[in-house]
Amino acid sequence: MRNKDQRTSQMGDERENELRVTDRRRIYLDEHGADQINSETEAPNLKPTYVEELEARTKAAERQVQEVQMRFDQLRQQLQRDTDETRQRLNRSADERAAGEKAKFISSLLPAMDDLNRAIQAANQNASREAILEGIRGISASLQNALANAGVEPIAAIGESFNPEVHEAVDTAEVEPEMDGKVIAEYSSGFRLGDRLLRPARVKVGRAPEQVRRATE
Repeated sequence: MRNKDQRTSQMGDERENELRVTDRRRIYLDEHGADQINSETEAPNLKPTYVEELEARTKAAERQVQEVQMRFDQLRQQLQRDTDETRQRLNRSADERAAGEKAKFISSLLPAMDDLNRAIQAANQNASREAILEGIRGISASLQNALANAGVEPIAAIGESFNPEVHEAVDTAEVEPEMDGKVIAEYSSGFRLGDRLLRPARVKVGRAPEQVRRATE
C-alpha cells in the first residue's frame, strides 16, 4: 500500500513538472493563412563592453579616414585644375609675347626694305654710282640696327686670334710671325644672340712659315 502511494506521489510530481514547461513561442497566421512561428527569445550579447567600444572607435576612425581621403581627392582635383589653367595662361602669355617680338623685329626690317627699293629705283633711273652706294649703305645700317635691337651681336674677327668656337677657317695665308694664328680676312660675318652662336664668322687665318715658327718656339 505504501509503495502504491509513493508511485502516485511521483506521478503527481511529474505532472507538476510537466506543467511548469512554458512555451513562449507565438503562433500566428500570415496573410496566406500559413502557420508561422516567431521566437521571442533573443540571442544573448556575449561581447564585452570594451570590445563594443573598440569596434565603435574603429568604425568612427574608418569614417574619418574616408572623409579625409575624399577631401584629399577634392583638393588634388582642384589643384590639377588650377595647374592646368595656370599652364594654359602662361602658354598663351608666352605665345603672345613671342608674336609681339616677332612683329617688332619684322617692323624694324621695313626701313631696310624701303631703302632697298629706293636703291633699285635709283639704279633703274641711271643714278650716279655714289647715290646707289649711299642707298646700299642705308640698307646695311637699317639691317644692323634691326639686328642690334633684337639683341644680335656681331662676332669680332679681323685681327683677333683664331677661335674655333666662333670662327670657321676657310683659308690660310703665309704671314709674319706676329700674325701667326690671327684672322687676317673675313668672308662673312658671324653673329651671336646672347650666349647662343647664330653662325660663326668665315675667315682667313694667317700662318707663319714653318721654319720661322720653329725658330720662335
